[in-house]
Amino acid sequence: MPSYELEYPKQPFSTVNRYGIRASYALETIHHIINSAQLVHVSFAVPDSPFPMMLPMIGQMGSFSRPSADTGAVLDLYLHGYVSSRIMNLSRDPNSSSHVDGLVLALTPNSRSYNYRSAVLFGHATVVTGVEEKLYAMELITNGVVPDRWRNTRVPPNNGEMQSTSVLRVNISAGSAKIRSGMPNDDKVDTSNKELLSRVWTGVIPVRVEKVPSYLSDYVKDYSEDSKMTAMEAASKPTKGAKSKQDD
Repeated sequence: MPSYELEYPKQPFSTVNRYGIRASYALETIHHIINSAQLVHVSFAVPDSPFPMMLPMIGQMGSFSRPSADTGAVLDLYLHGYVSSRIMNLSRDPNSSSHVDGLVLALTPNSRSYNYRSAVLFGHATVVTGVEEKLYAMELITNGVVPDRWRNTRVPPNNGEMQSTSVLRVNISAGSAKIRSGMPNDDKVDTSNKELLSRVWTGVIPVRVEKVPSYLSDYVKDYSEDSKMTAMEAASKPTKGAKSKQDD
């Protein structure tokens, strides 16, 4: 039998309008972007606030009723959060994740861009109350951070941990992805300018070329060193907040 790629239905709020050719509504594409992202940004409206709220959370796509379902199947989004978080009392929410795959450097500042993969999901959230589904979701999310991490820790969680940690299940109604790849799209008037071409480096960082200008290699080096130092400093600092509470 032929296989079909499932897609989310296009809705007015989920349809990609600008550069629609870069859009994808395929479940597998969208779910893979969400699952491979380190954070899911969850947006929601708070009744007593003049502005919408957004929280970075940890999430994974999965199906409690069909645990072996792959990323191309109909799945729910499971989100991990602290029980007192305001989002736990809300229902409708959009969720998004993004990856930057490269810095696209063009001949002019206006033509520069990123190579990226982004996804947005729209759905209705409920708090998971069943113990078995909650454990399933916690294992799913933990292994989404580091593969097979769950069974290499102290599990199952004790009663206090289960009580203080909540899991949201988002039933997805619609979703879309937007992906850019490739080299810079410079204007023809610039690509025909030999003097400009001779002095301005263009390409994608990281990019495999024989020689990269020093200001670009210095940037990559400094960025890597800064990221390394930030990560090491963050790991060495004590965690703020009560030890008995879960990270929000």
